[in-house]
Amino acid sequence: DYPVFTTRPDTLYGATYMVLAPEHPLVDEIVTEENRSAISEYRQQISSKSDLERTDLAKEKTGVFTGAFAIHPASGERLAIWIADYVLMGYGTGAIMAVPAHDERDLEFARKFQLPVCAVVQPDGDAEPIGFTGDGTAINSPLLDGLRTPEAKQKIIAWLEENGSGRRDVRYKLRDWLFSRQRYWGEPFPIIWRDGKHEAIPESELPLEPPPLDDFKPTGTGEPPLARAQEWIRYSENATRETNTMPQWAGSCWYYLRFCDPQNSTRFVGEEAERYWMGGETSETDKKAAPASRALLGLAQTSETLQRTSVSLADADSLVNPPQPGGVDLYVGGTEHAVLHLLYARFWQKVLFDLGHLSKAEPFQRLVNQGMILGEDGRKMSKRWGNVIDPLDVIADYGADAFRCYEMFMGPLEQMKPWSMNGVEGSARFLARVWRLVMEEDQAGEWVLSAAVAKAEPQKAEQKVLHATIKKVTADIETLSFNTAIAQMMVLTNTLTNAPVKSVSAIRTLLLVLNPFAPHLTSELWEVLQRKFGGTGDITEQPWPQHEEQWLIEDEVEIVIQVNGKVRGKMTVALEAAQAELEAAALADPKVQELIAGKTVRKVVVVPKKLVNIVAS
Repeated sequence: DYPVFTTRPDTLYGATYMVLAPEHPLVDEIVTEENRSAISEYRQQISSKSDLERTDLAKEKTGVFTGAFAIHPASGERLAIWIADYVLMGYGTGAIMAVPAHDERDLEFARKFQLPVCAVVQPDGDAEPIGFTGDGTAINSPLLDGLRTPEAKQKIIAWLEENGSGRRDVRYKLRDWLFSRQRYWGEPFPIIWRDGKHEAIPESELPLEPPPLDDFKPTGTGEPPLARAQEWIRYSENATRETNTMPQWAGSCWYYLRFCDPQNSTRFVGEEAERYWMGGETSETDKKAAPASRALLGLAQTSETLQRTSVSLADADSLVNPPQPGGVDLYVGGTEHAVLHLLYARFWQKVLFDLGHLSKAEPFQRLVNQGMILGEDGRKMSKRWGNVIDPLDVIADYGADAFRCYEMFMGPLEQMKPWSMNGVEGSARFLARVWRLVMEEDQAGEWVLSAAVAKAEPQKAEQKVLHATIKKVTADIETLSFNTAIAQMMVLTNTLTNAPVKSVSAIRTLLLVLNPFAPHLTSELWEVLQRKFGGTGDITEQPWPQHEEQWLIEDEVEIVIQVNGKVRGKMTVALEAAQAELEAAALADPKVQELIAGKTVRKVVVVPKKLVNIVAS
């Protein structure tokens, strides 16, 4: 026997197969020999996926049959047991009864693998029952036929309990939380131990700060580093302090609130400051009408809030209040945060709201989960696989700026991406080109300001690329499209490198837009230019550049010049140039003059905005 958890026991008769999480310990016990290799290969395939990616509603369903069967507790039928990555070991029991007629994921899975589908809930009216997930009337369920969903749930639970086949239970997506660490860098617990029992220290002794330590490295004995502070540990003759510390969650679950009022010495955040920054103006009547504790139930349901890569939390079903301005505008976290920090921070916010300390039940306006960075072998970085990349090693070889730029250039922020040292080298080469745009080596091998850098207005072609770069980088930063922003800055760098005179104003603009991505290099070059050409303030104190639309208007076009159908050159002309002007310009080209010397021009064919073909013999 093995347990499953369901929020819809009334659909028990609709279960047509079973699914275990790939990590479920039962899998190794029940898998048949002919299916063992397929199971092992599938487990390896999904090992690099996060919980968010595994439960993404949009992804194609995958799974493997174990070769084993389970017996249905009510009908006695044999149900095939599968494994699939959309079932998580950390939620429920890591096993589900699949009811494809009334669950979207189960239905997709059943259709892909041609598994049976049996409708057991009839919606009101003549609506199609397959795919229906709401409340209705029980059908095809011998013990429940004709009952409405609430009554059917109660009856089947009672029947299962009477027959020893099930029991009532409540499960939450908010997981158990290990709230202690054996390290120095963390808040000490305001707890003492006396006669083997723990008790809180008086409120008058708060806040409890860690004692200064010269050596805060792991002790090697299993004791936390605070164990070295013997005098601090000894609270009294018969009481000692707790030496474990709180994890980073202790601060990061509410630090956004402290940012609203960091100097307040009497309260974690002042009421007026909290309402101003968090945007909550909820009345006492509204609070009573919809307590945030009800919204905690949303954490136990299959809310779409945590299943999408980018989601406005104001759209989530679990929110108590309608969308309001204020609060944290953007929450960026790794995919694993969706079931860890995001839930915990929201939990703290809701508890504080229920206690009347906050004016808003939801802290975050928008969530973006950045994709996981895999090892070079395409698997999740792990000591087990030996594919872990140490950032300090990369920084030591290529510098922090190259490391930062590569991470942002790897691809779209939300996508999972494999690491590549070749990519790091590419980012380092790009930054080297930016360096050489400003600097050159003298005869002694010292880096000095390049003689080509001068106070000169950029040429028209350079102005176009310059202002196109300002516009794109500005927009891409707002949409977190960092990879395309860097690609555009590469285009501008190449344009300025090929210019005969390096305009200092254009270079300064490049440095400004590149600064958020490569702060060290750009700050250094900014100071070099400042010493020669003047200016005040660090690069970070400068206003962000603004693009001018006039430079983005396409008023010129590049025309191909052909002689007897063969490309012999190109020329840039006004976009609205007349046919006669194009003919004259093409015939005046020095290379064309050489090719038609001594020949008679029979015809000149002009394709507007594309080419001029000179026919001569």
